[in-house]
Amino acid sequence: MATKEEVLQYIRTLAEQKVVSKEELDAAFDSGSGIKTDVVLTKKLGVAEILYYIGGAIVFLGISILLWQNWSTLGFGTKVLATLGSGIAAYFVGLLFSRDEKTEAAGSAFYLISALVTPMGLWVVFDNAGFDASSYGTQSLISGIMLGTYLLSLLVFRKNVFTLFSILFGTWLFFSLTSFMVGGGPYFDDWKFYEYRVLVAGIAYILLGYAFSKNERAPLQGFLYGFGILGFLGAALTLGGWEPNQNVFWELIYPGLVFGALFLSVHIKSKAFLTWGTLFLMAYILKITSEYFSSGLGWPLALVIAGLAMIGVGYMSLSLKKKYLSA
Repeated sequence: MATKEEVLQYIRTLAEQKVVSKEELDAAFDSGSGIKTDVVLTKKLGVAEILYYIGGAIVFLGISILLWQNWSTLGFGTKVLATLGSGIAAYFVGLLFSRDEKTEAAGSAFYLISALVTPMGLWVVFDNAGFDASSYGTQSLISGIMLGTYLLSLLVFRKNVFTLFSILFGTWLFFSLTSFMVGGGPYFDDWKFYEYRVLVAGIAYILLGYAFSKNERAPLQGFLYGFGILGFLGAALTLGGWEPNQNVFWELIYPGLVFGALFLSVHIKSKAFLTWGTLFLMAYILKITSEYFSSGLGWPLALVIAGLAMIGVGYMSLSLKKKYLSA
Protein backbone atom coordinates (compact mmCIF):
# COMPACT_ATOMS: atom_id res chain seq x y z
CA MET A 1 0.00 0.00 0.00
CA ALA A 2 1.36 3.42 -0.96
CA THR A 3 2.32 5.86 1.78
CA LYS A 4 0.67 9.24 2.26
CA GLU A 5 3.72 11.04 0.83
CA GLU A 6 3.71 8.84 -2.28
CA VAL A 7 0.03 9.49 -2.88
CA LEU A 8 0.46 13.27 -2.51
CA GLN A 9 3.43 13.24 -4.86
CA TYR A 10 1.41 11.27 -7.42
CA ILE A 11 -1.39 13.83 -7.16
CA ARG A 12 1.10 16.66 -7.71
CA THR A 13 2.37 14.90 -10.83
CA LEU A 14 -1.15 14.43 -12.19
CA ALA A 15 -1.96 18.08 -11.48
CA GLU A 16 1.18 19.25 -13.31
CA GLN A 17 0.20 17.12 -16.29
CA LYS A 18 -3.35 18.59 -16.21
CA VAL A 19 -4.79 15.08 -15.88
CA VAL A 20 -7.05 15.92 -12.92
CA SER A 21 -8.67 19.16 -11.76
CA LYS A 22 -9.08 20.55 -8.27
CA GLU A 23 -12.86 20.04 -8.49
CA GLU A 24 -12.37 16.36 -9.30
CA LEU A 25 -10.02 15.92 -6.36
CA ASP A 26 -12.49 17.68 -4.05
CA ALA A 27 -15.30 15.44 -5.28
CA ALA A 28 -13.16 12.33 -4.79
CA PHE A 29 -12.27 13.43 -1.26
CA ASP A 30 -15.91 14.14 -0.39
CA SER A 31 -16.94 10.77 -1.80
CA GLY A 32 -14.31 8.94 0.21
CA SER A 33 -15.11 10.83 3.40
CA GLY A 34 -18.82 10.08 3.10
CA ILE A 35 -19.86 13.65 2.25
CA LYS A 36 -22.39 13.73 -0.59
CA THR A 37 -22.36 17.06 -2.37
CA ASP A 38 -24.99 18.62 -4.58
CA VAL A 39 -23.49 19.06 -8.04
CA VAL A 40 -25.61 22.10 -8.83
CA LEU A 41 -24.51 24.02 -5.75
CA THR A 42 -20.83 23.04 -5.73
CA LYS A 43 -19.65 23.66 -9.26
CA LYS A 44 -19.02 27.13 -10.54
CA LEU A 45 -21.82 28.60 -12.60
CA GLY A 46 -21.15 28.70 -16.30
CA VAL A 47 -22.88 30.81 -18.93
CA ALA A 48 -25.56 28.15 -19.49
CA GLU A 49 -26.39 27.86 -15.78
CA ILE A 50 -26.58 31.63 -15.39
CA LEU A 51 -28.93 31.82 -18.36
CA TYR A 52 -31.10 29.12 -16.79
CA TYR A 53 -31.63 31.19 -13.64
CA ILE A 54 -32.06 34.46 -15.53
CA GLY A 55 -34.64 32.72 -17.69
CA GLY A 56 -36.47 31.49 -14.61
CA ALA A 57 -36.56 35.01 -13.16
CA ILE A 58 -37.86 36.38 -16.48
CA VAL A 59 -40.65 33.77 -16.51
CA PHE A 60 -41.69 34.96 -13.05
CA LEU A 61 -41.54 38.58 -14.19
CA GLY A 62 -43.68 37.78 -17.24
CA ILE A 63 -46.38 36.10 -15.16
CA SER A 64 -46.35 39.00 -12.69
CA ILE A 65 -46.76 41.58 -15.47
CA LEU A 66 -49.55 39.48 -17.05
CA LEU A 67 -51.53 39.54 -13.81
CA TRP A 68 -50.84 43.21 -13.14
CA GLN A 69 -51.94 44.34 -16.60
CA ASN A 70 -55.05 42.14 -16.79
CA TRP A 71 -56.06 41.69 -13.17
CA SER A 72 -59.57 43.10 -13.59
CA THR A 73 -60.31 41.15 -16.77
CA LEU A 74 -58.90 37.73 -15.93
CA GLY A 75 -61.16 35.20 -14.24
CA PHE A 76 -60.27 33.36 -11.07
CA GLY A 77 -59.57 30.11 -12.91
CA THR A 78 -57.20 31.81 -15.34
CA LYS A 79 -55.34 33.52 -12.49
CA VAL A 80 -54.93 30.25 -10.60
CA LEU A 81 -53.84 28.39 -13.74
CA ALA A 82 -51.27 31.08 -14.62
CA THR A 83 -49.80 31.18 -11.11
CA LEU A 84 -50.44 28.14 -8.93
CA GLY A 85 -50.75 25.85 -11.93
CA SER A 86 -47.52 27.15 -13.43
CA GLY A 87 -45.72 26.82 -10.09
CA ILE A 88 -46.79 23.20 -9.58
CA ALA A 89 -45.95 22.32 -13.19
CA ALA A 90 -42.51 23.93 -12.88
CA TYR A 91 -41.87 21.94 -9.69
CA PHE A 92 -42.54 18.60 -11.40
CA VAL A 93 -40.52 19.61 -14.47
CA GLY A 94 -37.67 20.37 -12.07
CA LEU A 95 -38.01 16.91 -10.55
CA LEU A 96 -37.93 15.37 -14.01
CA PHE A 97 -34.79 17.26 -15.07
CA SER A 98 -33.05 16.62 -11.76
CA ARG A 99 -33.02 12.89 -12.43
CA ASP A 100 -30.20 13.38 -14.96
CA GLU A 101 -26.96 15.06 -13.90
CA LYS A 102 -26.64 16.69 -17.34
CA THR A 103 -29.95 18.57 -16.94
CA GLU A 104 -29.85 19.06 -13.17
CA ALA A 105 -28.94 22.76 -13.45
CA ALA A 106 -31.98 23.32 -15.68
CA GLY A 107 -34.05 21.48 -13.09
CA SER A 108 -32.91 23.93 -10.40
CA ALA A 109 -34.03 26.80 -12.63
CA PHE A 110 -37.52 25.29 -12.74
CA TYR A 111 -37.43 24.93 -8.95
CA LEU A 112 -36.69 28.65 -8.86
CA ILE A 113 -39.72 29.39 -11.05
CA SER A 114 -41.88 27.26 -8.77
CA ALA A 115 -40.59 28.97 -5.62
CA LEU A 116 -41.34 32.41 -7.07
CA VAL A 117 -44.67 31.71 -8.75
CA THR A 118 -46.39 29.34 -6.30
CA PRO A 119 -46.67 31.93 -3.47
CA MET A 120 -48.32 34.24 -5.98
CA GLY A 121 -50.84 31.51 -6.78
CA LEU A 122 -51.57 30.95 -3.09
CA TRP A 123 -52.05 34.71 -2.73
CA VAL A 124 -54.65 34.61 -5.54
CA VAL A 125 -56.47 31.72 -3.84
CA PHE A 126 -56.56 33.41 -0.44
CA ASP A 127 -57.59 36.73 -1.97
CA ASN A 128 -60.50 35.10 -3.79
CA ALA A 129 -61.52 33.30 -0.58
CA GLY A 130 -62.03 36.66 1.11
CA PHE A 131 -58.82 36.85 3.13
CA ASP A 132 -56.83 40.05 3.37
CA ALA A 133 -54.03 38.69 1.19
CA SER A 134 -51.62 41.46 2.18
CA SER A 135 -52.03 40.89 5.93
CA TYR A 136 -49.33 39.31 8.06
CA GLY A 137 -51.69 36.47 8.95
CA THR A 138 -52.15 35.48 5.30
CA GLN A 139 -48.44 35.91 4.63
CA SER A 140 -47.77 33.54 7.53
CA LEU A 141 -50.12 30.97 6.00
CA ILE A 142 -48.51 31.25 2.57
CA SER A 143 -44.93 31.09 3.87
CA GLY A 144 -45.88 28.22 6.20
CA ILE A 145 -47.33 26.22 3.30
CA MET A 146 -44.21 26.86 1.21
CA LEU A 147 -41.93 25.95 4.10
CA GLY A 148 -43.81 22.69 4.69
CA THR A 149 -43.67 21.87 0.98
CA TYR A 150 -39.91 22.30 0.72
CA LEU A 151 -39.17 20.58 4.05
CA LEU A 152 -41.13 17.57 2.79
CA SER A 153 -39.28 17.77 -0.54
CA LEU A 154 -35.97 17.87 1.33
CA LEU A 155 -36.97 14.84 3.39
CA VAL A 156 -37.87 12.85 0.27
CA PHE A 157 -35.28 13.98 -2.30
CA ARG A 158 -32.37 15.14 -0.09
CA LYS A 159 -31.31 18.01 -2.36
CA ASN A 160 -29.55 21.14 -1.15
CA VAL A 161 -31.74 23.34 -3.32
CA PHE A 162 -34.69 22.35 -1.13
CA THR A 163 -32.65 23.18 1.97
CA LEU A 164 -32.03 26.64 0.54
CA PHE A 165 -35.71 27.28 -0.22
CA SER A 166 -36.69 25.93 3.21
CA ILE A 167 -34.36 28.46 4.84
CA LEU A 168 -35.69 31.33 2.73
CA PHE A 169 -39.36 30.52 3.34
CA GLY A 170 -38.60 29.86 7.01
CA THR A 171 -37.14 33.37 7.20
CA TRP A 172 -40.26 34.81 5.58
CA LEU A 173 -42.42 32.87 8.06
CA PHE A 174 -40.35 34.19 10.98
CA PHE A 175 -40.84 37.82 9.98
CA SER A 176 -44.51 37.55 9.00
CA LEU A 177 -45.52 35.46 12.02
CA THR A 178 -43.77 37.70 14.54
CA SER A 179 -45.38 40.75 12.91
CA PHE A 180 -48.76 39.02 13.07
CA MET A 181 -48.29 38.12 16.76
CA VAL A 182 -47.23 41.64 17.75
CA GLY A 183 -49.73 43.41 15.51
CA GLY A 184 -49.98 47.13 16.21
CA GLY A 185 -48.89 46.78 19.84
CA PRO A 186 -48.14 50.18 21.38
CA TYR A 187 -45.08 48.84 23.20
CA PHE A 188 -43.27 47.88 20.02
CA ASP A 189 -41.33 50.26 17.83
CA ASP A 190 -41.84 48.77 14.37
CA TRP A 191 -38.42 49.78 13.07
CA LYS A 192 -36.53 48.66 16.19
CA PHE A 193 -38.47 45.41 16.24
CA TYR A 194 -37.48 44.82 12.62
CA GLU A 195 -33.81 45.48 13.42
CA TYR A 196 -33.82 43.01 16.30
CA ARG A 197 -35.43 40.38 14.09
CA VAL A 198 -32.78 40.89 11.40
CA LEU A 199 -30.19 40.47 14.16
CA VAL A 200 -31.75 37.18 15.25
CA ALA A 201 -32.09 35.96 11.65
CA GLY A 202 -28.43 36.79 11.02
CA ILE A 203 -27.35 34.76 14.04
CA ALA A 204 -29.55 31.86 12.89
CA TYR A 205 -27.98 31.93 9.41
CA ILE A 206 -24.47 31.92 10.90
CA LEU A 207 -25.27 28.98 13.19
CA LEU A 208 -26.83 27.06 10.28
CA GLY A 209 -23.76 27.75 8.15
CA TYR A 210 -21.51 26.39 10.89
CA ALA A 211 -23.75 23.35 11.39
CA PHE A 212 -23.69 22.61 7.65
CA SER A 213 -19.91 23.04 7.30
CA LYS A 214 -19.12 19.38 7.98
CA ASN A 215 -21.88 17.57 6.11
CA GLU A 216 -23.46 17.27 2.67
CA ARG A 217 -24.96 20.77 2.99
CA ALA A 218 -21.53 22.41 3.08
CA PRO A 219 -22.13 24.17 -0.31
CA LEU A 220 -24.69 26.38 1.46
CA GLN A 221 -22.12 27.57 4.00
CA GLY A 222 -20.91 30.56 1.97
CA PHE A 223 -24.46 31.83 1.34
CA LEU A 224 -25.43 31.47 5.01
CA TYR A 225 -22.24 33.06 6.34
CA GLY A 226 -22.46 35.94 3.88
CA PHE A 227 -26.07 36.93 4.51
CA GLY A 228 -25.83 36.01 8.18
CA ILE A 229 -22.94 38.31 9.02
CA LEU A 230 -24.38 41.05 6.78
CA GLY A 231 -27.68 40.95 8.65
CA PHE A 232 -26.08 40.69 12.09
CA LEU A 233 -23.53 43.49 11.75
CA GLY A 234 -25.91 45.68 9.74
CA ALA A 235 -28.68 45.37 12.33
CA ALA A 236 -26.27 45.93 15.23
CA LEU A 237 -24.95 49.10 13.55
CA THR A 238 -28.43 50.54 13.00
CA LEU A 239 -29.45 49.64 16.57
CA GLY A 240 -26.75 52.07 17.70
CA GLY A 241 -28.90 54.83 16.23
CA TRP A 242 -27.83 58.20 14.91
CA GLU A 243 -27.44 61.60 16.50
CA PRO A 244 -29.28 62.79 18.53
CA ASN A 245 -30.90 59.43 19.35
CA GLN A 246 -27.85 57.23 19.80
CA ASN A 247 -28.02 54.01 21.78
CA VAL A 248 -24.88 54.06 23.92
CA PHE A 249 -25.03 50.33 24.69
CA TRP A 250 -24.90 49.26 21.04
CA GLU A 251 -22.30 51.89 20.15
CA LEU A 252 -20.03 50.64 22.93
CA ILE A 253 -20.29 46.93 22.16
CA TYR A 254 -20.21 47.28 18.38
CA PRO A 255 -16.38 47.32 18.03
CA GLY A 256 -16.29 44.07 20.00
CA LEU A 257 -18.84 42.52 17.65
CA VAL A 258 -16.86 43.57 14.57
CA PHE A 259 -13.51 42.38 15.91
CA GLY A 260 -15.23 39.15 16.97
CA ALA A 261 -16.34 38.69 13.35
CA LEU A 262 -12.80 39.32 12.12
CA PHE A 263 -11.43 36.80 14.61
CA LEU A 264 -14.02 34.22 13.58
CA SER A 265 -13.16 34.76 9.91
CA VAL A 266 -9.80 33.13 10.62
CA HIS A 267 -11.23 30.37 12.80
CA ILE A 268 -13.97 29.29 10.36
CA LYS A 269 -12.06 30.26 7.18
CA SER A 270 -14.75 32.66 5.98
CA LYS A 271 -13.96 35.44 3.52
CA ALA A 272 -17.51 36.77 4.03
CA PHE A 273 -16.80 37.40 7.72
CA LEU A 274 -13.53 39.13 6.86
CA THR A 275 -15.02 41.27 4.08
CA TRP A 276 -18.16 42.40 5.90
CA GLY A 277 -16.31 42.79 9.20
CA THR A 278 -13.82 45.14 7.51
CA LEU A 279 -16.52 47.16 5.73
CA PHE A 280 -18.67 47.56 8.84
CA LEU A 281 -15.66 48.54 10.94
CA MET A 282 -14.95 51.31 8.43
CA ALA A 283 -18.62 52.34 8.52
CA TYR A 284 -18.51 52.45 12.33
CA ILE A 285 -15.41 54.66 12.27
CA LEU A 286 -17.11 57.11 9.90
CA LYS A 287 -20.31 57.04 11.98
CA ILE A 288 -18.56 57.82 15.26
CA THR A 289 -16.44 60.51 13.60
CA SER A 290 -19.45 62.29 12.11
CA GLU A 291 -21.47 62.10 15.32
CA TYR A 292 -18.94 63.21 17.90
CA PHE A 293 -16.32 65.22 16.00
CA SER A 294 -18.28 66.97 13.25
CA SER A 295 -18.11 70.43 14.82
CA GLY A 296 -15.20 72.65 15.69
CA LEU A 297 -11.54 72.36 14.82
CA GLY A 298 -11.50 68.73 15.99
CA TRP A 299 -13.33 67.46 12.94
CA PRO A 300 -10.45 67.78 10.42
CA LEU A 301 -8.12 66.04 12.87
CA ALA A 302 -10.73 63.35 13.50
CA LEU A 303 -11.07 62.79 9.75
CA VAL A 304 -7.31 62.39 9.43
CA ILE A 305 -7.27 59.89 12.30
CA ALA A 306 -10.28 58.08 10.83
CA GLY A 307 -8.58 57.87 7.44
CA LEU A 308 -5.41 56.45 8.98
CA ALA A 309 -7.48 54.00 10.98
CA MET A 310 -9.26 52.82 7.83
CA ILE A 311 -5.92 52.34 6.09
CA GLY A 312 -4.85 50.25 9.07
CA VAL A 313 -8.06 48.23 8.94
CA GLY A 314 -7.59 47.62 5.22
CA TYR A 315 -4.00 46.48 5.76
CA MET A 316 -5.06 44.16 8.60
CA SER A 317 -7.82 42.68 6.46
CA LEU A 318 -5.46 42.06 3.54
CA SER A 319 -2.88 40.49 5.84
CA LEU A 320 -5.44 38.14 7.38
CA LYS A 321 -6.72 37.15 3.96
CA LYS A 322 -3.25 36.38 2.61
CA LYS A 323 -2.12 34.53 5.72
CA TYR A 324 -5.18 32.51 6.64
CA LEU A 325 -7.80 32.58 3.89
CA SER A 326 -5.90 32.30 0.61
CA ALA A 327 -6.98 29.23 -1.28
